[in-house]
Amino acid sequence: MAMERNKILVVDGMALLFRAYFAQSYSARRIEDGTPTNAIYGFFQYLFDAVNEFKPSHVICCWDMGSKTFRTDLYSNYKANRPEAPEDLIPQFSLVKELVASLQIPNIGLEGYEADDCIGTVARMFRTVGQVYILTGDQDMLQLVNEDVHVIIMKKGRSNYAVYDLDFLREDKGIQPFQVIEMKGLTGDTSDNYPGVKGIGEKTALKLLAEYESIDGILSNLDILPKSVKAKIEADLDMLHLSRTLARINIEVPIECQFDDCAWSVPMDEVSVVFEKYRLSTLLKMIG
Repeated sequence: MAMERNKILVVDGMALLFRAYFAQSYSARRIEDGTPTNAIYGFFQYLFDAVNEFKPSHVICCWDMGSKTFRTDLYSNYKANRPEAPEDLIPQFSLVKELVASLQIPNIGLEGYEADDCIGTVARMFRTVGQVYILTGDQDMLQLVNEDVHVIIMKKGRSNYAVYDLDFLREDKGIQPFQVIEMKGLTGDTSDNYPGVKGIGEKTALKLLAEYESIDGILSNLDILPKSVKAKIEADLDMLHLSRTLARINIEVPIECQFDDCAWSVPMDEVSVVFEKYRLSTLLKMIG
């Protein structure tokens, strides 16, 4: 396959699974021993929708591996606001990976790192051999956009996507990819539970970045900033630097992933047996 035709879909497994769980939580779909499969069912609907829409030549799925990472070592409150996973979702974590593996899609994850870091690393590794498309609901991933890496943000409903390349990121958010990190440094991130600079919201942060481009640019011009903004930044300098570090996706995670192992080629006979076992056969009609 010629290089320009390689299209690599990198899937944020947890983002799809949680989204599917909350969209399908009304469903009592279970297998014989009572194990719930409602989130798994929704997960594969989302995955197969994306495969049909974007027609990748290669597919990889990345996962979080526990809540303890280098970010919680840096800041113990990181994501401390997150509730425990719902009880009937927990048994679906390992099961969904088994089903992903049956499709010959590599499951990638490494303890101490988040799925985001694995996704960023895979994107860096494979951007030289094709166009990378990251499927997620997480706006933090927009920092990974470049000439060869696109971020597909899943919107409400199915098959509803915002696809970010450099131009659309500039048009929609008014920023460059590295400024996604600078924004989080300034404003923090409530969903990840780190504060940034107290009193600086998105509007002020965008204005500062439009003027000075980066946090370093802002800091070297502190003296000409409005007094109140200067005072806020000076009062929270340590948290500003820490928030920026927490926001930055690590694209050098020591993971192993062979490109050829990611080729999208479903062994239907074997897959049918596995999906049948979990009463999920109807899903295969989407890719059959």
